Amino acid sequence: MPSIGGWEWLIILVIVVIIFGVGKLPEIGGALGKSIREFRESSKTDDKPNDESTTESKA
Repeated sequence: MPSIGGWEWLIILVIVVIIFGVGKLPEIGGALGKSIREFRESSKTDDKPNDESTTESKA
C-alpha cells in the first residue's frame, strides 16, 4: 500500500479548509488531539489486568 506523500497531504488540507473554513481548524485540531489522547490513555489502562476481576474469578 503506497504511503501518502506531500502533494496528497496538501490536497487533503485544501479540501478541509474549503469545507470547514480557516476559523474552525484550531477547534477541529483540538478535538482530534483530545480524542487521540483519550484513546491512548484508555488503551494503556485496558492492557493492565484489573485486580477486582482476577479475585472474583478465583473465588
